[in-house]
Amino acid sequence: MRQARELPGGRVPAIINGIGYALDPIGYPRWFSRRFGRLTRSRFPGFGLLVGVGEPELVRQVFAGDPAIFHGGEAGQLVLQPTVGTNSVLTLDDAPHMRHRKLLLEPFHGDGMRRWETTIRAVTERDIAGWPVGAPFALHEHTRAITLEVILRAVFGVRGQARFERARDLVTTFADEAGLISMFPAARRDLGRVSPWSRFKRASSALDTFLYEEITRRRAEPDLAERDDVLSLLLRARDEDGQPMSDVELRDELVTVLGAGHETTATAVAWTFERVLRTPRVLERLTASLSEGDEYLDATIKEALRVRPVLTDVARKLTAGIELGGCHIPAGTVVMPAIAAIHFREDLYPQPDEFRPERFLDGTPEPYTWIPFGGGVRRCIGAAFAQFEMRVMIRAILERAELRAADRRSERAMLRNITAAPRRGCRVILRRRKPPAAVQVEPEQLAGAAVG
Repeated sequence: MRQARELPGGRVPAIINGIGYALDPIGYPRWFSRRFGRLTRSRFPGFGLLVGVGEPELVRQVFAGDPAIFHGGEAGQLVLQPTVGTNSVLTLDDAPHMRHRKLLLEPFHGDGMRRWETTIRAVTERDIAGWPVGAPFALHEHTRAITLEVILRAVFGVRGQARFERARDLVTTFADEAGLISMFPAARRDLGRVSPWSRFKRASSALDTFLYEEITRRRAEPDLAERDDVLSLLLRARDEDGQPMSDVELRDELVTVLGAGHETTATAVAWTFERVLRTPRVLERLTASLSEGDEYLDATIKEALRVRPVLTDVARKLTAGIELGGCHIPAGTVVMPAIAAIHFREDLYPQPDEFRPERFLDGTPEPYTWIPFGGGVRRCIGAAFAQFEMRVMIRAILERAELRAADRRSERAMLRNITAAPRRGCRVILRRRKPPAAVQVEPEQLAGAAVG
């Protein structure tokens, strides 16, 4: 049996890995896997020993492994604890993780997603109405604004324009300050008022004040039992012992939803347009298909998530040594199924750089070859909602706006917090706005229609 230290890739200095990943978070994992193999070891600044997994069968073993050994929460704490806290479904393990996961399942159950469609569509169309015509602009800025408003209205259930604007500003500042803190543990030191850590702590404290206010206000509202936004559902939820979530638990899960349901979906929509607008054949077929249903749109979304995964790895920290691929991996190692590496394997996806949604019309991909939402008992709870929201937003944009790419060059990926985002923000040009296909929901209606 080979030892983990014999796995290839380990001689690349941690700083080189860190720089390579920061400069190209999609291309670097792909290169690393092709250069060193489908089971590799590496180090990154501040993260210790990492083992990358680029083989579907080995990924299956990781996702299906004993959750008590494959700790996703402990791995998540390395990056996410300063932002989402210690009571998030992303940073918990074992029984506490399963308790939170069960409490969160109902609000994000697939059958209930349709109630948000009106809100998502209305918010998207209202944003489109303000886009400049004939001048380049970054679409990603607008998809972020749309998904944030959806989160605040449909998930948080924020009512009143003043509170909505306050929440939007607090979340935006928090997200902007969280980037360095998430990716670089060395930045988590107080070096004075203007240091990244100090700025982040102020932003975090301000957001927490608002969230605890909202929790207290919501709990006291007489219509709590009738409201169906996520915060209200979580306030009413009880675990198997009849216990509710504490305020601290609610705070951590709300921040989790902000990150998992705002930045990631906004980035995925931006990447979809970045690819579609540079593939005329796909744009033409996609636009023509909208009147026939969502089949080609869904395939386009899946292909965009394949070729431009928003998260390029998922992680599990081992509480005990394991054998994987004939190698012994010691306890304490972070094992990372490499999403980007698998999605670009030529034996799984011929001509992997080609943007071809038809791949997902021809049949379901083999297990563990398409994993943008992870897998196993820790697969993203919001995966179905994210794809639903993408579908509604993309359809609304295609039906209300005629876009073209601002230039022919494909946009490379850059790190934005923990996501791989379009480096130039998916720069587009609006040729013209198309007339609305249905009666629009007015802003004053939106303010009261928290979840559509």
